[in-house]
Amino acid sequence: MFNQLKPQPADKILALMAAFRKDPRTDKIDLGVGVYKDATGNTPVMRAIKAAEHRLWEEQTTKAYVGLVGDPAYGDAMINLILGNAVSRENIGAAATPGGTGAVRQAFELIQMASPDARVFVSNPTWPNHISILGYLGIETVAYRYFDDETRGVDFDGMIEDLKTARKGDVVLLHGCCHNPTGANLNLVEWQAVIDVLNATGAIPMIDIAYQGFGEGLEQDAAATRLVASSVPECLIAASCSKNFGIYRERTGLLMAVSQDAGQRQLNQGTLAYLNRQNYSFPPDHGARLVTMILNDDALRADWASELEDVRQSMLSLRQSLAGELQRLTGSDRFAFLGQHRGMFSRLGASPEMVEKLRADHGIYMIGDSRMNIAGLNADTVPILAQAIVDVGV
Repeated sequence: MFNQLKPQPADKILALMAAFRKDPRTDKIDLGVGVYKDATGNTPVMRAIKAAEHRLWEEQTTKAYVGLVGDPAYGDAMINLILGNAVSRENIGAAATPGGTGAVRQAFELIQMASPDARVFVSNPTWPNHISILGYLGIETVAYRYFDDETRGVDFDGMIEDLKTARKGDVVLLHGCCHNPTGANLNLVEWQAVIDVLNATGAIPMIDIAYQGFGEGLEQDAAATRLVASSVPECLIAASCSKNFGIYRERTGLLMAVSQDAGQRQLNQGTLAYLNRQNYSFPPDHGARLVTMILNDDALRADWASELEDVRQSMLSLRQSLAGELQRLTGSDRFAFLGQHRGMFSRLGASPEMVEKLRADHGIYMIGDSRMNIAGLNADTVPILAQAIVDVGV
């Protein structure tokens, strides 16, 4: 049997990580992997997570299963964080998942179960694993224009034109904030225009929100998701706690099915439980437990929000420093977009050949489409990167 298996394409990000580790140069810079790093290159455990873990160690008396959809208190806490009062809790089905990826996968499974002929519209570009999972499940994908290679901003007119071709029952995958891989985001006026198209076509939005708190702030980053959820008949929301709680390895996510028809909730909730049972039965609880403790404790929540804001400001400062250094070196504001993008990522606009030259000549690692992780920089490496970008002719 095993000899019938075929080699699978290597994940480009994981391959880049492996190449970086093998590079013997001591001045190499990793801008590839999508993990937050502080100025020392470490991915720290947040203070509130440490405090919650210590409390959990003292208080927890069992490791028994929690439930097919996880602890309801976790779902409630996350729904409050993401949706606030935008939608009544009675209209929301929710299930804990192994990370944001697990939530995305379960959402795609639900789409396939509910509407086998549905097409999923994805931004061009999008997180590569969106495309990979959809392809594996055999779900038809349709790319819609999103990133303008000239302005390094959103091609909004192209996006709207493409979304108008969606049919009733199709799904439109949207990034709630901090678009991955480009860092270019819609404003709320543009979000409302997208909602108008969705309601006109009958397409269903699915929002992937993995970076709440990394862009403009916790509340601001949730604004678009809240607007969508309160303005359409139904939607799916896949959320991750990896970045904003710094618990990457704990695999902590949540999938929400939102319907304006409260009578639909029981069916939605039952379907989410069924999908969990088929895939992994009970979702992991440790990370979810910590998130619940933090969000439901005023002191822990305040400390977490404060540290998260420090993280956001650090990335924003790095963006502005890089844009400023490039302006100084080039005498041009053509890299100003770096200061305007939000989140961990920006798409530089370099060709694959330039990206390879950055790696070969300067030890600077980024994805081949020139997506770079701003959090991989620090005050010392910003001028090094800026000079390298100029040297290779980006």
